[in-house]
Amino acid sequence: MLALKWKDIDFEENTINITKTYYNPKNNTKDYKLLPPKTKGSIRKIDVEDEVISALQKHRLKQKEIKLQIGSEYYDKDFVFGRLNAPYYGYPHFIKTIENRMESLLKKTTSINKRLTPHSLRHTHTSLLAEAGVELLQIMDRLSHTEDETTTQVYLHITKDRKKEASQKFPQLMRSL
Repeated sequence: MLALKWKDIDFEENTINITKTYYNPKNNTKDYKLLPPKTKGSIRKIDVEDEVISALQKHRLKQKEIKLQIGSEYYDKDFVFGRLNAPYYGYPHFIKTIENRMESLLKKTTSINKRLTPHSLRHTHTSLLAEAGVELLQIMDRLSHTEDETTTQVYLHITKDRKKEASQKFPQLMRSL
């Protein structure tokens, strides 16, 4: 998400083009790199919900207001999630900053696992897609996986609802005989 630029979002088609990754191992604000993803298959277009598009449109309006206020101090390289603190307005966030913010928010909750990370949301998303009945091939495509083993063994965690559903299916089958 840190490499995402506004030109990557198609607001009419509700899609986001994934074409690059953010690389900044030394956490140097001005010395980051935008690199191609790990594999060619990682370059993809994903469909997103109307709610995501709406939230992005609102975010874009707020960002435009901030750019107008700040003027030429804003490093305008089209980043969707540019920093909003001086003197680095518009530069991409550090990955650690996102992790720290998430940790801070999780501390304020009572019912959510406090050890979640931004990357663990990818696992959660995958499990919830499976729970919603999305086919494995569609999930693999969304994650840019070419091997189903990666998706099933690493990302598809069984939720409590899926465990309960599995325990109820056999008796239902037996009753229908």
